[in-house]
Amino acid sequence: MKVILLKDNFKKGLSIVEKIVGKNLNLPILNNVLIAAEKNFLGLSTTDLEIAIRYWILVKTEEEGKITIPAKLLSSLVNFISDEKITLEIKNQILQIQHKENINQINGLSSEEFPIIPKIERKNSIEVNSIPFCQGLAQVIDFCAQTQIRPEISGIYFNIQKDKISLAATDSFRLAEKIILFGKQIIENQESSFILPQKAARELINIFSAGDQKIKIFFSNNQVMFEYPLTEVDHPQVQVISRLIDGQYPNYIEIIPTKYETEIVVQKEEFLNQIKAASLFSGKTNEIQIKTNIKKEGIEILSQNTDIGENKSFMPCKIEGKEAVISFNYRFLIDGLINMKSQEINLLLSGEEGPAVLKPIGDATYTYVVMPIKK
Repeated sequence: MKVILLKDNFKKGLSIVEKIVGKNLNLPILNNVLIAAEKNFLGLSTTDLEIAIRYWILVKTEEEGKITIPAKLLSSLVNFISDEKITLEIKNQILQIQHKENINQINGLSSEEFPIIPKIERKNSIEVNSIPFCQGLAQVIDFCAQTQIRPEISGIYFNIQKDKISLAATDSFRLAEKIILFGKQIIENQESSFILPQKAARELINIFSAGDQKIKIFFSNNQVMFEYPLTEVDHPQVQVISRLIDGQYPNYIEIIPTKYETEIVVQKEEFLNQIKAASLFSGKTNEIQIKTNIKKEGIEILSQNTDIGENKSFMPCKIEGKEAVISFNYRFLIDGLINMKSQEINLLLSGEEGPAVLKPIGDATYTYVVMPIKK
């Protein structure tokens, strides 16, 4: 193999594919990046056997070939190179990196030892805009359960329909749903659903959120691939391939109430600050209490700790329905509020032990459900 390429392109590609590389003592080859030159492209590939990332760079290829090299070492070395162009050449399982009068050599391993990255058929696919997709994913990603007992709720649920994707995550104490609309695009006969591991979702946000292009999503029974194109030619630039989580995702729609006993409209920032102030007195249980006051047209936020003291604040707001006194874990309320962009929030209560719902006013695509602390 011998190729000539721009150092900055090589550096960017390595920074993306090395994200899933760790210190694997059982399979050292997983610490390596597969470098493959073919036609006018240099491909970089890494995998941890659950997720694989592939990245392509346009290069001048003088000789095709491939090798695997320790990813972290190679990335660190390239960061110190100041020259604009570099030459990569393989000689006897050694990668030689030449830039002007400088030559670095890194011992590699045969590409035959690198795990096979699964190929996914391209018959089932959809396209989404990268920015709203990554923003939507970020709004639900932190609510997956950290459990091996119920693996189906440890990932993010994708429900692909004709004109939208519904993303959902829950840990049984709270639930977030984000709907991403396709706009004019209508998907015929491709309605499907799958559960994406949380780790893979984080990599998607890290890799794709900086761009503003279409992401193609290809899916099969047990694998999914997210693909981002090169702008110069008709060829992928990035592919993220992930296994899917087996299991049946719970019918979370049944959890979301359709009728409410009390409906409240609050200013988001003021409500958030009041909760944070009350949290200082919540103690080890993280419990704060929200008490509605229909006559005064507002809510009281209460918390008490015998060792520290107590907090009691009043917040004027629009309020309709029944009086209620409900306890919440303050962290769960904060987590939902910080994912909402609007200035006003709907707080919808369905009794002292029923789920409460938070919705940003002006954005019908996001719903956050939180269970109260039962007495």
